[in-house]
Amino acid sequence: MLIFVAVALLLVLPSPWNLVGFLVVLPLWVAELFGWNRTVKNRRRVVGAETLIGREAVVSEPCRPLGQVRLDGEIWEARCDAGASPGASVRIVARDGLMLVVEPAAA
Repeated sequence: MLIFVAVALLLVLPSPWNLVGFLVVLPLWVAELFGWNRTVKNRRRVVGAETLIGREAVVSEPCRPLGQVRLDGEIWEARCDAGASPGASVRIVARDGLMLVVEPAAA
């Protein structure tokens, strides 16, 4: 964002103030880049199907033992050994390939 300010100062201000403004804002922009890099680099990556474990889903097709669940607008194949009816809430406990292993959620 600060690079746009630096370029605007370079184009708008009269000489020599345009160069002074540009040279003042340029190091601030570099500091901003390093700050964002430090913040993002240490952040935990949250991707993949393994992040689904522990979340709750809603059964859309009966799971006796195979069926389907809906989670965040996506439909997943699921296996529930205890069985679950449509509309029931289940907790994801594991995954087997692209199939989620679920159990009925505690009320």
